[in-house]
Amino acid sequence: MSQRGTMWWTGVTFSAIVVLFLILDVAGKLAAIAPVLEASEKIGFPGVTMARTLGVILLGCTLLYIYPRTSVFGAILLTAYLGGAVATHLRLGNPLFSHVLFGVYVGIFMWGGLVLRYPALRAWLPFQV
Repeated sequence: MSQRGTMWWTGVTFSAIVVLFLILDVAGKLAAIAPVLEASEKIGFPGVTMARTLGVILLGCTLLYIYPRTSVFGAILLTAYLGGAVATHLRLGNPLFSHVLFGVYVGIFMWGGLVLRYPALRAWLPFQV
């Protein structure tokens, strides 16, 4: 068994932060709590059915990200999901750094966690980590 260094533990920490945030988001959507429904309506996704559908999609993508054999595939799907969030906030003219780019921040942590944990992914980068 190989020793796991600081880089690996930092990657685990990044990934854990992302997963905790996403699971909280999933829970809010599946429970259809009032603040989530109000926020969804403001960005053009009205109704309990829409919130729960998005919650199920996000849960599936997050579970794929959590499982090591499918983590890269999960990250690709989550990147698409987060891209939709970025596009939605951009379309509505929401503030850039707090709303529009929030999905980008989550994506950076998500991919950063994977890159720090998996040397094979670092080999694909055009720079040294």
